[in-house]
Formats: sequence, structure tokens, C-alpha cells
Amino acid sequence: MNVWWAVLIAVGAAATGVAAILLVRRRAPEGSHFNDGDRAAGVFGVLATGFAVLLGLVVVLAFTSYDNTKSGAETEALLVAQQFETAQLLPPAVRAPMGSQLVCYARYVVNVEWPRMEAGTQGDNLNPWGVSMFRVLTTVQPQAPAAQAAYSKWLDQRSDREQARNDRLHGADGIIPTGLWIVLFLTAGVIFVYMLFFADSGEPAIVQGVLMGTVVLVIVATLLVIGSLNNPYQSGFGGLKPTAMERTLRVLAQERALVGQRGPVPCTATGQPVT
Repeated sequence: MNVWWAVLIAVGAAATGVAAILLVRRRAPEGSHFNDGDRAAGVFGVLATGFAVLLGLVVVLAFTSYDNTKSGAETEALLVAQQFETAQLLPPAVRAPMGSQLVCYARYVVNVEWPRMEAGTQGDNLNPWGVSMFRVLTTVQPQAPAAQAAYSKWLDQRSDREQARNDRLHGADGIIPTGLWIVLFLTAGVIFVYMLFFADSGEPAIVQGVLMGTVVLVIVATLLVIGSLNNPYQSGFGGLKPTAMERTLRVLAQERALVGQRGPVPCTATGQPVT
């Protein structure tokens, strides 16, 4: 979500809450609608504490998922660079094909998969270059000890890369279930209505406005943060970008030059296969 939209939503919700309590305040008795203010405050304290605990747990859950998604993207990018180095120890016939396909893999992540994740359309689609590299790997018959070690290491790195990719894709679907969102919004609505019963015609309007406005602003801001963490690939403020994989592409370009692989790669600049 764009940061300005988030600020506008939070401020708009707070303004709505202030307007609502000032409207109710016009016909409210002095001392609020509650005859026993201490008992009402105690009930509100229990309600607010329960909601705060729930919010805290949801924030931790959402942030953990966000962090795992970010770590998965960074780990995947690192493993792609490491696999290029491992490929240089494989038999000479597959070094260049494997290296160029790793470049295509990284381009596909940046230019195809990332926009799909932002749009929520990635689903279970495979990266075609991961499949293509596996096909090339099945033709390898390592004989030298170094090639055999590299072959085994490549398989380990491939498994780790796929796990990191799954971590990256997992965050695109969000982890907070609809039922939990319903509970959060329902509880927030109950707190809002409960606050209206604290309307007191004997208190200054500014005090009543601050009372309602601060509560609504904090609740709405927290819900917006949860929504942002639950959707890490949003295009606006706070969304994850393919920075790590773009850095890997620059590293691969340098490494290809160092090992003398200056030929064209089998894909376009966006990672699509060249026909």
C-alpha cells in the first residue's frame, strides 16, 4: 500500500471516530452513559487488553512470515551465485550451458515471477530454467574426483535453492486466515462502539475528541501494519523487491567474464526462452 494512502486511511478513520463521539456527546449526560465509571473502565481495560494481546500475536506471526519470505529470497539469490561457481567444476561440456541457464533463472525470477507475486498470480508455476538445468544435469557423468564432488554439491545446492524459493513464494499468499481478520475487525468495531458510551457532555470537546481519536488511530495503524506484513510483495511502501537477485545477476555477469563465458545466453533480457 502506498504510504500516503495508509496515512490518509488512518487519519480519516481517526477523524470519523472524533466526529462520531462529538455527535453522540451532544445528547450524552454528564459523566458519560455509565453510572459507574470505574466498573465501565475496568470492562474496557479487559476488552482493550485482550485485543492488544491478540494484535501483538498477529503482528509477531505476520512479521515472522515477512522475515522468512525476505530471507528465502536472499538465500535463493546467494545459492544461484554459488551454483555458478560449482558448475565450473563439472565436466567442461556442461559448464557453459549450466552457467548461462543460471543467468536465465535469475532473470526469470526478477522479470516474470516477481511481477506475478505482486499481482498474486504466481500460484504453483515452476521456473522453467530450474527444470532445464535439471535436464542438463541428468546427462552429466562425472569421472574426476573434483567433478564428482561438484556434482554432489550441485544437488545439495539445488535442494537448498528450491527450499529458499518455496519460502519466497510462501509469503505471496499471506498467512493470516480470513477468520482471524474477521475477529480483528469485529473486536475493533466493538471497542469503537464501547468508546462512544464514554461520551460526556461535561467534558470539553477537545478532550473527548482526543480520547476517541488516539484509540482509533492506534488500532487502524496497527491493522495497516499487519496488512502490509501479510502482503510482502505489494508494489507500494514496504514491499519486497528483487534486490538480492538483481545483485546476483550483476555478480554472474562478472563471473561469466572471468571464466571466459562470453557467448549469448538462451533467454531474453526478461528470462523468456529464445526461440
